[in-house]
Amino acid sequence: MSRPIRVLCLDDARAAVAAADGAPVRLVSAPDAGGALGAGGWRALLDAITAEFPGARVTAVLDCGDAAGHAIAALALGIPDVAFSGDAAAAARLADIAQSLGAHLHPAEGVEALDLRGRRDPVAASRAWLTRI
Repeated sequence: MSRPIRVLCLDDARAAVAAADGAPVRLVSAPDAGGALGAGGWRALLDAITAEFPGARVTAVLDCGDAAGHAIAALALGIPDVAFSGDAAAAARLADIAQSLGAHLHPAEGVEALDLRGRRDPVAASRAWLTRI
Protein backbone atom coordinates (compact mmCIF):
# COMPACT_ATOMS: atom_id res chain seq x y z
CA MET A 1 0.00 0.00 0.00
CA SER A 2 1.14 3.52 -0.68
CA ARG A 3 2.57 5.83 1.92
CA PRO A 4 -0.13 7.32 4.20
CA ILE A 5 -1.35 10.88 3.86
CA ARG A 6 -2.98 12.59 6.85
CA VAL A 7 -6.10 14.45 5.79
CA LEU A 8 -7.94 16.95 7.94
CA CYS A 9 -10.67 17.96 5.51
CA LEU A 10 -12.28 17.12 2.19
CA ASP A 11 -9.88 19.36 0.24
CA ASP A 12 -6.92 17.42 1.66
CA ALA A 13 -8.52 14.14 0.63
CA ARG A 14 -9.23 15.47 -2.86
CA ALA A 15 -5.61 16.54 -3.26
CA ALA A 16 -4.25 13.19 -2.09
CA VAL A 17 -6.53 11.13 -4.31
CA ALA A 18 -5.87 13.36 -7.32
CA ALA A 19 -2.11 13.04 -6.75
CA ALA A 20 -2.38 9.25 -6.60
CA ASP A 21 -3.69 9.34 -10.18
CA GLY A 22 -5.33 5.92 -9.99
CA ALA A 23 -2.71 4.26 -7.78
CA PRO A 24 -3.81 3.00 -4.37
CA VAL A 25 -3.72 5.69 -1.71
CA ARG A 26 -4.00 5.42 2.07
CA LEU A 27 -5.64 8.35 3.81
CA VAL A 28 -5.43 8.62 7.59
CA SER A 29 -7.35 10.95 9.83
CA ALA A 30 -5.87 13.09 12.54
CA PRO A 31 -5.27 11.25 15.81
CA ASP A 32 -8.51 10.75 17.73
CA ALA A 33 -10.58 12.19 14.86
CA GLY A 34 -13.30 9.68 15.71
CA GLY A 35 -14.13 11.96 18.63
CA ALA A 36 -13.29 15.37 17.17
CA LEU A 37 -14.64 14.98 13.63
CA GLY A 38 -16.92 12.09 14.43
CA ALA A 39 -17.84 9.04 12.44
CA GLY A 40 -20.50 11.01 10.57
CA GLY A 41 -17.99 13.59 9.39
CA TRP A 42 -15.57 10.91 8.18
CA ARG A 43 -18.43 9.03 6.47
CA ALA A 44 -19.38 12.23 4.64
CA LEU A 45 -15.76 12.69 3.53
CA LEU A 46 -15.63 9.09 2.24
CA ASP A 47 -18.92 9.50 0.40
CA ALA A 48 -17.74 12.72 -1.26
CA ILE A 49 -14.43 11.17 -2.36
CA THR A 50 -16.22 8.11 -3.73
CA ALA A 51 -18.62 10.32 -5.70
CA GLU A 52 -15.87 12.59 -7.06
CA PHE A 53 -13.34 9.86 -7.82
CA PRO A 54 -15.30 6.76 -8.83
CA GLY A 55 -13.03 3.77 -9.07
CA ALA A 56 -10.27 5.37 -6.97
CA ARG A 57 -8.45 2.84 -4.84
CA VAL A 58 -8.64 4.53 -1.46
CA THR A 59 -8.14 3.13 2.01
CA ALA A 60 -9.29 5.76 4.49
CA VAL A 61 -8.56 5.00 8.14
CA LEU A 62 -10.45 6.86 10.87
CA ASP A 63 -8.38 7.04 14.07
CA CYS A 64 -10.62 6.55 17.09
CA GLY A 65 -7.82 6.65 19.65
CA ASP A 66 -8.64 4.52 22.66
CA ALA A 67 -12.38 5.27 22.52
CA ALA A 68 -14.13 1.97 21.80
CA GLY A 69 -17.48 3.77 21.52
CA HIS A 70 -16.18 5.94 18.70
CA ALA A 71 -14.86 2.87 16.92
CA ILE A 72 -18.22 1.10 17.26
CA ALA A 73 -20.02 4.19 15.93
CA ALA A 74 -17.68 4.26 12.93
CA LEU A 75 -18.23 0.59 12.18
CA ALA A 76 -22.00 1.04 12.55
CA LEU A 77 -21.88 3.80 9.91
CA GLY A 78 -20.10 1.48 7.50
CA ILE A 79 -16.63 2.96 7.78
CA PRO A 80 -14.49 0.08 6.53
CA ASP A 81 -11.16 1.03 8.15
CA VAL A 82 -10.91 2.09 11.79
CA ALA A 83 -7.80 2.54 13.94
CA PHE A 84 -7.99 1.81 17.68
CA SER A 85 -5.29 2.17 20.31
CA GLY A 86 -7.16 0.96 23.40
CA ASP A 87 -6.53 -2.11 25.50
CA ALA A 88 -6.05 -5.53 23.95
CA ALA A 89 -9.34 -7.01 25.18
CA ALA A 90 -11.38 -4.17 23.68
CA ALA A 91 -9.33 -4.36 20.48
CA ALA A 92 -10.07 -8.08 20.16
CA ARG A 93 -13.81 -7.50 20.56
CA LEU A 94 -13.73 -4.62 18.07
CA ALA A 95 -11.75 -6.70 15.59
CA ASP A 96 -14.44 -9.40 15.78
CA ILE A 97 -17.17 -6.81 15.18
CA ALA A 98 -15.22 -5.26 12.31
CA GLN A 99 -14.66 -8.64 10.68
CA SER A 100 -18.35 -9.52 10.93
CA LEU A 101 -19.13 -6.28 9.08
CA GLY A 102 -16.46 -6.77 6.43
CA ALA A 103 -14.38 -3.96 7.93
CA HIS A 104 -10.84 -3.82 9.28
CA LEU A 105 -9.57 -2.73 12.67
CA HIS A 106 -6.08 -1.24 12.46
CA PRO A 107 -3.63 -0.42 15.21
CA ALA A 108 -3.07 3.30 15.68
CA GLU A 109 -0.83 4.61 12.90
CA GLY A 110 2.75 4.35 14.03
CA VAL A 111 4.26 5.11 10.65
CA GLU A 112 5.18 8.45 9.20
CA ALA A 113 2.39 10.15 7.27
CA LEU A 114 2.44 13.27 5.14
CA ASP A 115 0.41 15.97 6.87
CA LEU A 116 -1.20 18.29 4.33
CA ARG A 117 -1.96 21.01 6.86
CA GLY A 118 -0.64 24.35 5.59
CA ARG A 119 0.74 23.02 2.29
CA ARG A 120 0.56 25.59 -0.50
CA ASP A 121 0.19 22.93 -3.15
CA PRO A 122 -1.20 19.81 -1.49
CA VAL A 123 -1.45 17.93 -4.81
CA ALA A 124 2.26 18.46 -5.55
CA ALA A 125 3.21 17.63 -1.96
CA SER A 126 1.14 14.45 -2.11
CA ARG A 127 2.57 13.46 -5.48
CA ALA A 128 6.15 13.95 -4.23
CA TRP A 129 5.36 11.94 -1.08
CA LEU A 130 3.74 9.08 -2.96
CA THR A 131 6.58 8.77 -5.45
CA ARG A 132 9.41 9.14 -2.93
CA ILE A 133 11.47 5.98 -2.60
